[in-house]
Amino acid sequence: MEELLEILEDIIPGEDYENSTTLVDDNILDSFAIISLVAAIEDNFGVVVSPAELVPDNFNSAEALWAMITRLQDE
Repeated sequence: MEELLEILEDIIPGEDYENSTTLVDDNILDSFAIISLVAAIEDNFGVVVSPAELVPDNFNSAEALWAMITRLQDE
């Protein structure tokens, strides 16, 4: 999870990623940030994020992102 938080901080610095639950809803993560985030997740965690995973529920919080990553690693 720490690595994910570092990735988020690199993409959009200065946000409270540990507590925010509306990253997409509040436009903190826009489409460009999500594309960058998906590439970093795939590179760093060895998963493939399919288009079906690109839904706000998976990207609204660091916790939701981590849940998606761990689920994809188990597949």
